[in-house]
Amino acid sequence: MKELLRQAFTQFEKNKISTVDAELLLAHLLGVSRKEIHTQALEIPSDQIESITAEYKELIGQRLLGRPVQYITGSAPFRYLDLEVGEGVLIPRPETELLVDRAIGFLTSMENSNEAKSVIDLGAGSGAISIAITSEAALKGLSVSVIAVEKSEPAVVWLNKNIAKYDLPIRVVVEDVLTALPGVKADLVLANPPYIPDDEKLPQEVEGYEPEIALRGGKVDGMQIPKLFIDSAARLLKPGGIFIMEHHEKQSDLVKQALKEEFILPQTHADLTGRDRFTSARRR
Repeated sequence: MKELLRQAFTQFEKNKISTVDAELLLAHLLGVSRKEIHTQALEIPSDQIESITAEYKELIGQRLLGRPVQYITGSAPFRYLDLEVGEGVLIPRPETELLVDRAIGFLTSMENSNEAKSVIDLGAGSGAISIAITSEAALKGLSVSVIAVEKSEPAVVWLNKNIAKYDLPIRVVVEDVLTALPGVKADLVLANPPYIPDDEKLPQEVEGYEPEIALRGGKVDGMQIPKLFIDSAARLLKPGGIFIMEHHEKQSDLVKQALKEEFILPQTHADLTGRDRFTSARRR
């Protein structure tokens, strides 16, 4: 197995793919952790070596063609979660974990924090944000009621799978964010909308595999779709409620401008690399 892994490393390095992916694929195939594939105790029965080698080479081939490792293994880590993902749903990104941090912080600081707080996740995708908020709020003794809104049928399949996996009381609404939940008012609205400008070049493993509907925000500045999410958040929030949205690093000023009419106290938040990636604001 070590020689097989070494060969995969060579192929991945040549194609500028992280060698971590080679380890993840082998761990997935063997049903062990990434750490365990390097232990001396890991032994493969001799009668299985040939079939495992063939299967591993098939997985390596898929990755070399650009297919995301998360789609190959069917799972994506997000905070403390291991989410099921596949074609048709956006792969959760590490930077979105910071949005959850902000959301938990706001929930904790809200007046009467012992009372149940209503949270709406617009464009919920795999359920990463909804599930993380629900599970982590419970660990902190916070009572929340979460609604996940998603219009893409393929994404809803993965959303429901992940909610069922963690057995959480999250309500799923399959509808466009523009029309979903008429009359409903929430304390907190969260969104990670499509925000990448239509003409911005993306890596093949993103553009060639992940759903365009979850990526592209419109022509020129990519703000066409984020503005619709902002309008929906304004409609769905209680006066004084909080909105947090992830966006492109070049969109912070544009987002603040779009928030001016219905929101106050806009604040930009940076990711771990110092890029402006989130904005929060309070409903008038």
